[in-house]
Amino acid sequence: MSTTEAVDHHDSLHNAAAFEQPAESPIVPQATIAGRALVAVVAIMTFLAALALGAVIMVRAAASEWQAEVAREVTIQLRPVAGRDIEADVNRAAAIARGVAGVVEARAYSRQESAHLLEPWLGSGVALDDLPVPRLVVVRLAASGAADLAQLRRLLQEQVAGATLDDHRGFIQRMRAAGAAALAAGMAVLILVFIATVLSVTFATTAAMASNRPVIEVLHLIGARDAFIAGHFQRYFLRLGLKGGLIGGGSAIALFALVDVLGARVAAAPGGDQLMALFGSYSIGLGGYVAMLALVGLIAFVTAATSRYTVNRTIATAH
Repeated sequence: MSTTEAVDHHDSLHNAAAFEQPAESPIVPQATIAGRALVAVVAIMTFLAALALGAVIMVRAAASEWQAEVAREVTIQLRPVAGRDIEADVNRAAAIARGVAGVVEARAYSRQESAHLLEPWLGSGVALDDLPVPRLVVVRLAASGAADLAQLRRLLQEQVAGATLDDHRGFIQRMRAAGAAALAAGMAVLILVFIATVLSVTFATTAAMASNRPVIEVLHLIGARDAFIAGHFQRYFLRLGLKGGLIGGGSAIALFALVDVLGARVAAAPGGDQLMALFGSYSIGLGGYVAMLALVGLIAFVTAATSRYTVNRTIATAH
């Protein structure tokens, strides 16, 4: 055999050996159906969690605006009785309120305006002439909240018979309770989402270890440490968690951005200021978007930590 033939024969044997050598297999199976399903589950859970978080932020912001507006107003109520000059009493109550420190404005409602407030419940065609419709004086307080309501209440009792002062404390307490209930509901949804994510990752990690158990056993035989194996699973599921979290969180951010744009258009339309006063702002603000991004990172961290814990527990049980 010549030298050239020997070289060609050696190259052919080397190529054949390289062709017959199996490709290196990763410790964690890549691009599996279970992995894609886990990404979808994490995306759905992140989307739901982001929706709950955004709703809580919007409800709390609206409740804070309502409480601030209601807390800056008090109402003086005078009931008409036989023999009293109701107009004089209303004007006297308004003058007393204007003389109290911390009062910005005191506006007496006319009889027609007071009756108009009852139209949503009684309708516009009901004759209210024979009904003892109370007269109102709406008092606006300074933003500092330094108005002496105790003094105002005392002066009204002394100088205007039958006048009552309503500081809307009951309504404010109910609004605070509603805000607390919304916060509790949002936190409950977030907790349920995290529990569902942990369970999904646990099942996916267990399935991945079961499908690749021969590789893990060989690694143990050649001296690989448990932390080395767990690290591969942790990095793999961290990527899956980030991918699913970005899909779900990005979708939620896009949805709230769309609501923000539509809300700005509604506010600019006729009657938009009434809707804004009723429902508050439609925007979650920069802080809300940052909170959603933090939620994505938190879900990715929970996914990776759950995977590592599951691997370590499974390996320890196998030993």
